[in-house]
Amino acid sequence: MEQLDFFDVPSPCIGVCSSDDKGYCKGCMRNREERFSWQTLSSAQKKHVIRLCRQRYRRKIQKNRTASTAIEVKADNHQRPLF
Repeated sequence: MEQLDFFDVPSPCIGVCSSDDKGYCKGCMRNREERFSWQTLSSAQKKHVIRLCRQRYRRKIQKNRTASTAIEVKADNHQRPLF
C-alpha cells in the first residue's frame, strides 16, 4: 500500500461544468457517470478515471492541433500564385 492510499483522491473538477459534443465535461474531461459516481468510487477507480481524463485531454489537444494545421495549410494554398 502506498502512502497516498491513506488520502482520498481529490476530484479533478475545476468548476467549468459544461459538456462537449461527446458528453465529456469541458473542465475535467469526465463523462456524466464518472462525475455523478465520483463520491462512491474507490481510490483505485478514481485514479483510473483521472488517467482516462488525461488521455481524453491529450487526444482533444492533438485533434485541435491537427485541425489547426490543416486550416493553416489550406489558407497558405489560397495565398500562392496560380502560375
